[in-house]
Amino acid sequence: MTTVLTPATPLTAADRCDRCGAQAYLRVVLVNGGELLFCAHHGRKFAPELKKIAADIQDETERLSTTGATGTEDER
Repeated sequence: MTTVLTPATPLTAADRCDRCGAQAYLRVVLVNGGELLFCAHHGRKFAPELKKIAADIQDETERLSTTGATGTEDER
């Protein structure tokens, strides 16, 4: 059986961590077809286990360090 993955859309502020409700920066597409969303903290915490069951992991945690001087005070 061949599984075709469609390109993932970027995560937005509306995407929330399935564990704590914080903004999600990781999308884990499961081998069985489901998906999980995680904040950076929980993504790191569960990374070893997630790698075992993931078909794909979309990691956007680099966005946390790219806000820089152009972001508003609330975004920094």
